[in-house]
Amino acid sequence: MANDLTRRNNFLDNMMNMRNLMNDDFFSDFTPVEDHMKTDIEENDKQYQVKIDMPGFDKKDIHISYTNNILTITGHRDTIDDESDKNGHILHSERRYGQMSRQYRLPDVERKNITAHYEDGVLSLALPKKQAESDDDTRIEID
Repeated sequence: MANDLTRRNNFLDNMMNMRNLMNDDFFSDFTPVEDHMKTDIEENDKQYQVKIDMPGFDKKDIHISYTNNILTITGHRDTIDDESDKNGHILHSERRYGQMSRQYRLPDVERKNITAHYEDGVLSLALPKKQAESDDDTRIEID
């Protein structure tokens, strides 16, 4: 069946632009997971703010942990429901299912005060920093 949707795959054009070659479907299993969980991390004196794009995940399928100064985010999708799959009319699919995970080293966080919010495919976390104890008074009293 002919259709107007075609994917251009000119080998010479791809050879001139290595980025296109590495993002081609043939190489999709070799591209890093980081390509699929785009992340912004901001830091100030009081906390880290993390935003991770995780579109298509249910909140119940996202696991967050913080251990040994490492924030770990894992998301899992069992299947992708698409009516066109049942009839075999899908022409091209780049949506993924399975598990993906990322880790971020964010030291000195108050683990018990971490908050997370998931809305519109974006996971937002606030990780308050531990308050440094004042070293101004170094004198130790003798009993």
